[in-house]
Amino acid sequence: MSTTARIAAFAVGLLVAFAAAWGAGAAVAPVLDEPVASHDMGDESEGEAHTDDAPHAAEEATHLPGGLLVSQDGYTLELPGTTQRPGRATLRFTITGPDGAPVTSYDVEHEKQLHLIAVRRDFSGYQHVHPTLSQDGVWTTDLGLTPGSWRVFADFRPTGGEAVTLGTDLQVTGRFRPASHPGSVTSSEVDGYTVELIGSLDEGAVSVRVSRDGEPVTDLQPYLGAYGHLVALREGDLAYLHVHPEATDAGPEVPFGVELPSAGGYRLFFDFKHDGVVRTAQLAVRAHAGGGNHGH
Repeated sequence: MSTTARIAAFAVGLLVAFAAAWGAGAAVAPVLDEPVASHDMGDESEGEAHTDDAPHAAEEATHLPGGLLVSQDGYTLELPGTTQRPGRATLRFTITGPDGAPVTSYDVEHEKQLHLIAVRRDFSGYQHVHPTLSQDGVWTTDLGLTPGSWRVFADFRPTGGEAVTLGTDLQVTGRFRPASHPGSVTSSEVDGYTVELIGSLDEGAVSVRVSRDGEPVTDLQPYLGAYGHLVALREGDLAYLHVHPEATDAGPEVPFGVELPSAGGYRLFFDFKHDGVVRTAQLAVRAHAGGGNHGH
């Protein structure tokens, strides 16, 4: 075959191949166009799916247990610093509102405008105090702090708003040894009183029984508007559950309704008043169920 013939045959082959490729592309193109348009541009159904997801995300945030956030619903717990020397110290803090200014008006909840809980992260220290509020919105209270990492909770209801519990960490300087886990503790001795937990957290209801020298205490005194006050903290993240007793007599048993956010270990701090003195008993229990509404 001559050189001219070879070139002509090669050119014809190229044209045939090009025509075949174009035909295949045209056949496939309609199939590709539809998904490319929907994914790159976004169709209405996809947009609606994202819109529907937003309320679910907001609902999850709303249902978080208390104390996990330093800022929630526009309110922020602000400390002047994140470190503190050990010993007796004065703690000052503010709650700023949605406008960024310190909140100065609070509703009274359980006889107080604000409940402040300070607990060391290994649960070896616990204090429940009620700070005083200045006209400019600064809260002040005294705390006795040992070296270690502490969690500070502010439990309050701004006037006209919903109840909120905010939490933040406070580092207390100095060397310390973390306390070991005590295991299951359903009975505690405090100043000659025996405090026993009756029932299981899994049942959503427990009672706390108080006795002294083997005799039931039947003349508990009201404290914060009730015959007992219970704070439950989840081990690990210290999620905060603030529960109060159901209608009851003045002892020896104080019943509580408790709705837990999850299974896990919980530390319970029971405050009770007798003979004019408020005492605190600490218990440690494990729940195998959870997920109910979060009590406050």
